[in-house]
Amino acid sequence: MPRTTQLRTYTVRDGLLDEWVERWREEIVPLRLELGFTIGGAWVDRERNQFLWLISYDGPETFAERNATYWASPARKAMNLAPDDYLLHTDDRTVEERY
Repeated sequence: MPRTTQLRTYTVRDGLLDEWVERWREEIVPLRLELGFTIGGAWVDRERNQFLWLISYDGPETFAERNATYWASPARKAMNLAPDDYLLHTDDRTVEERY
């Protein structure tokens, strides 16, 4: 399958931005990498209380199929991490790299 990249923008609940970033870095990223995703970067926009990151997948499955594998994995379920506890809004955009 061709490489798919998403730019994800999350609006985080007041007072939880740093906690969200810590949990994302310590729990979400390792599992995503283990499942073949790559992380192209991550940024915090404190003025808007937002977290932005790039995630890509280039493997035998589609991005959607591999993403479903992530969500269904026992490791993800064991995180006890409900996005709604932290995130007010998410915006996932599939983007293409151009120079």
